[in-house]
Amino acid sequence: MKTAKDFFTKEQKEDIRQAILNAELDTSGEIRVHIELTCSGDVMDRAAYIFEKLGMQKTERRNGVLFYLAVKNRRFAVIGDKGINAAVPDSFWNDLKTLLLNHFREEKFTEGLAEGITMVGLKMKKHFPYQTGDINELPDEISFGE
Repeated sequence: MKTAKDFFTKEQKEDIRQAILNAELDTSGEIRVHIELTCSGDVMDRAAYIFEKLGMQKTERRNGVLFYLAVKNRRFAVIGDKGINAAVPDSFWNDLKTLLLNHFREEKFTEGLAEGITMVGLKMKKHFPYQTGDINELPDEISFGE
């Protein structure tokens, strides 16, 4: 694996993108997935940096969620913006982390991401239902680091 882009096959990338499209269907919420090879330092700090770099804090209702994976050193984080953090209980993020860990331990990264994205989408639909005129504020494609 030379770059983060090589981690998923074309089909797996499309499955993840489709999960994002489905999760965002009836909500104003925004979901991104960012893959890097390695993360030195604190994974939450790195994820927060990427969150800002991708402009995710600029959504109107502050309801963006980032799934961040550093695949070589097997670290990940999920970060939600102020709007979604205020809407969901703390246990939601722990449950999500557990779900992802269980999949990732079995090398089922695509399945884990798709299920986690679906879980986030259901919460977003509940707390941030689609309003007339809502636009897709962020791209649905996976972004990659070095």
